[in-house]
Amino acid sequence: MVSVNKLSLSQTSSSLPMPSFFSSSHSSSLFSSRMSMASNDSRPKIFSQNSVRCDMAEPVNVGNGKPSIPILNERTLPKFLESARIEKKINKNSSRLKLFSGSANPALSQDIAWYMGLELGKINIKRFADGEIYVQLQESVRGCDVYLLQPTCPPANENLMELLIMIDACRRASAKNITAVIPYFGYARADRKSQGRESIAAKLVANLITKAGANRVLACDIHSGQSMGYFDIPVDHLYCQPVILDYLASKTVCSNDLVVVSPDVGGVARARAFAKKLSDAPLAIVDKRRQGHNVAEVMNLIGDVKGKVAVIVDDMIDTAGTIAKGAALLHQEGAREVYACCTHAVFSPPAIERLSSGLFQEVIITNTVPVAEKNYFPQLTVLSVANLLGETIWRVHDDCSVSSIFQ
Repeated sequence: MVSVNKLSLSQTSSSLPMPSFFSSSHSSSLFSSRMSMASNDSRPKIFSQNSVRCDMAEPVNVGNGKPSIPILNERTLPKFLESARIEKKINKNSSRLKLFSGSANPALSQDIAWYMGLELGKINIKRFADGEIYVQLQESVRGCDVYLLQPTCPPANENLMELLIMIDACRRASAKNITAVIPYFGYARADRKSQGRESIAAKLVANLITKAGANRVLACDIHSGQSMGYFDIPVDHLYCQPVILDYLASKTVCSNDLVVVSPDVGGVARARAFAKKLSDAPLAIVDKRRQGHNVAEVMNLIGDVKGKVAVIVDDMIDTAGTIAKGAALLHQEGAREVYACCTHAVFSPPAIERLSSGLFQEVIITNTVPVAEKNYFPQLTVLSVANLLGETIWRVHDDCSVSSIFQ
């Protein structure tokens, strides 16, 4: 059984403590409540990280053939979590915290609100015939701390513009603080000039969010750390590694058989941190040369993977060219099984064909980006980051509330 070291929710100054992971074949933690579809179902397994692991009395609901992420009710929570959630529900009327969801990922927003014991704020978002976006808050936010839940996932331009207009609407409605909660930060790959006469779109997007009126940004697994420096406002960078690591801890794989693989040189730091949590597993690196955007050519492998279970770790999967060619190379070098783990599942064509071609034993992602039903395939496993985001929002809100008292 794989052993995992004690983790923290974020590697920022406001890190969130987590209990130690399992010491036997059955583990429990704040983020581990996994439920799978029937074993003979061809659809992917959908896991909800909303509580401790437990057996549900009722099966997972599947409506019209579409699997849904199960939402646990309070009766499934242990006493210490139940009391904490009840306390939050009692205090919600006296707090000035408001949650509003954009149209990019409403399912994740609803899960976050459930964990926090709150209801999503009422907001009217629509598009005119010419494609322009209209936003109206349908409740007062005067003097409130407002959190806007909106990833800038595909269609990136539409969702980004919607976020900017939501921020502007809150600013004009006299909100006290506006925090943009961006589970997936688009344009993060355009973080530097790799060739002459290129734009640095990540900096431009940071300026747009700041000038629109946001006071703070909360984002998950930004593509490169320097993007945080593009903002002139505080940025809370949240790492989703604990959610994926907790799931991997349930796998019956000997730690001596594991090897963590970085799909490129740029991801070595991320893979090394991941490997350290997996009983300090050995590290391998795929050396690649990129011929153009979304085009990668694998050259060789640095490290030994023969007879081992390889876990490829990346922050996102777009067209899956890099990770698929890396998996093929790992099989050629004698890897027994290959797992793919990433936070953001962008899944641009032809990603699904590459991922479902038999190269991977399992593809493990989170729900920072919504996965369309047409993109489901048997090897896909989706983990929810709702608890992670919900707990972070509570703690950021508590810190801001304490700070305002001493101003």
